[in-house]
This record gives sequence, C-alpha cells and structure tokens, in this order.
Amino acid sequence: MLRLTSEALTHYPSLKKPMIEINNVYKRYHNHHGSDWVLKDINLNIPKGLSVGLIGANGAGKSTLLRLIAGMDTPERGEVIRHSRVSWPVGLSGGMQGNMTGRQNVKFVARVQGGSNKEVKRILAFVEDFAEIGEAFDEPIRTYSSGMKSRISFGLSLAFDFDVYISDEATAVGDRAFKAKAQELFKKRVGKSSLIMVSHSEGILRDLCQSGIYIKEGKALWYDNIIDAIYDYHSDVDGPSGGLSKGDELNSDDLSVLVNSEKKYSSGLGAIVKLSKKEKFKAESIEVIATAYKKSIRDVSVLTEKFEKTQEGKKKKNEAEIGLLKKIIDSLESLKVKNINLFSYGEREEVDSLISEFTYRKKMAEIELEAIDD
Repeated sequence: MLRLTSEALTHYPSLKKPMIEINNVYKRYHNHHGSDWVLKDINLNIPKGLSVGLIGANGAGKSTLLRLIAGMDTPERGEVIRHSRVSWPVGLSGGMQGNMTGRQNVKFVARVQGGSNKEVKRILAFVEDFAEIGEAFDEPIRTYSSGMKSRISFGLSLAFDFDVYISDEATAVGDRAFKAKAQELFKKRVGKSSLIMVSHSEGILRDLCQSGIYIKEGKALWYDNIIDAIYDYHSDVDGPSGGLSKGDELNSDDLSVLVNSEKKYSSGLGAIVKLSKKEKFKAESIEVIATAYKKSIRDVSVLTEKFEKTQEGKKKKNEAEIGLLKKIIDSLESLKVKNINLFSYGEREEVDSLISEFTYRKKMAEIELEAIDD
C-alpha cells in the first residue's frame, strides 16, 4: 500500500511540532563479527499525542532505535532531538544498587528526579502497592529474583509523569495477573501521555498504539496506522500475494480498520485523479496517481471480501442488508399511501407484491442474523 512517510508531515504547517525528531541517524556496533550498520539514514518525525509501536524481525534494530530515542545510546551519525520529557525504558532494572533495599532504591531515584518529601512518599507508596512483593520491599535488591526486580522497576518507571514512555517488552514480566495489571496501567498512562514500545505481542501493540514504525533492512518506515505496519510486516515475512496474503490471519477488528483505512485512502486518491485531470496535470503524473487508485480499489474489494467471511463481517453485512430492506419497504409503503387515489387496482397489487417480497427477504435476513449471533 502506498503511504506517506513521516518526512512528508513536515510539509504541513498545521501539524504540531514533533515530540521526537530523528535526523539522518546511523548506528552500528563494532565487534569480531564485523561492523555492519544496524540502522541506516533514519529520518523520522514522531508527532505529539501519538503512541507508536516498533515492528520488525529479530535483530532488525528495534531495541537499538528505542535506546537511541530514550537517550541511553548515541548514534554514530545524525541526531535525536527530544521536544518532550522522555522516560528511561519502562522496567529497566540495570541501575539498581544490589546492597540497597527496594525501598531505598525507589527513594533514591525519586530524589534524583527532584521529588519533594510529599512526592517521594507518594512514589514509594505507589511502587510498593504496584509491585506486590510484600516484606521483600525492605530486603536488599541482590536477594530479588529477576521477576521481583522487574516489578519494582516497572512500577518505578510509571510512578513519574513523563510526556513519553519507552517500553521494550515491559509488559511481558510476571504472571498472568501481573501482566494484566501492567497492561491496564499502561493504558491509563497512554490516555495522558504517549508511548513508544517494542513488543512481540501484536495484540498489545494494537491495544496501546495508534501508529507504527516498521524497521526493515536498517531503514525505518512510518505508518499512521499500527495495523498497516503489522500487515506489511507479515506480508514481507510470510510472502506477499497481491500484497494481501495476510488478510485472512488478521481478526475482524483489524480487517474492519484496514477496510476503512483503505477506503479513505482510495477516496483521497480518487479526488486527486479528478483534480489532476481538471487542472490538466502532466500525463505522467496522472498515470502514477491513477495506477495507485486502481490498486487501492482492488485492495478495498479484496479486504472487504475477507472481512465479510469473518463472523463479525457476516453480521455487519447482514445488518446492513436488513437496514436497506427496511428502507425499501418503508419507501414502498409511503408510495402506496401517497398515491392511493392515483394507482389503479393492478398498480396497487404490484406495489403490495413488492412489499411482500421485500418483507420476506427481510425476515430471512433477520433469521440468518440470529443464527450468526448464536
């Protein structure tokens, strides 16, 4: 699918100043395996108010880009400019002092961040309650399991009000109940702040992120919709077929989002085609846009067909059919009433026959809808 990169956003002055600017960034690590570039010429403007998921294969450079954004690492070339208060990676426990207790570590970080006595007390209470490690909160960190450390560091990270939270698989720690608790806290934070995260759980990315960055062969591709990023990643990994091979593997909600997104994209291209012809653009320009428009029409058709095969898709299609049939019946009833003195007996019979026919179709559609719900 053709999409604008984030670089194009800078040409629209109506958009807000980005919260993160990544300009001509290159990064590589020198070791005995060589020194190939992990990231090459990355140029991204991440807008304010968006939560972003990083997509890519293992070793693609997702965590590297995340560390650069967080300021934990520096690029070999280029620069990362932060226009917002960015957190350290949520759940990072590497900086904890082993001989200090969990409480002492939390208090130390709160003080370093400039917290008042009241704020330090609030943070201590928040982390102790969130971590759920009981009396171990007052034991040395060196006696903790990795899971206990993660609980402390996760709670500590989210105890502060950052503009942007950074996460690298942070919600993967702990048992099922703790994961659910962590995800819920993430959602509350995302409602107030932004989130930039790496996760192998596409469900979490869909739940928490609006936009996506797909890292491929050292390059970073921006997507306004996280579903599109996941979709294109799967198409590359599993082998494309008309660009839509993975549609069947997306759930009904994803497909619904994709259909609506592609319809808007297609509608916009259609308007550009009409305008370009009216304004007599160069033939080559018109052809490029027209080709993209035709492809988007095909994509909408294929995606719609896939969506209508899901249970939710069947239900929505059925509901739409019932709604249309109801409008037809209402119109025929109105036609009969308005023209009761003008229609001949035969014409009235014909209208009554049509009403019966469409009423029967509506009833069958309602029975089918009940079967889908069951």
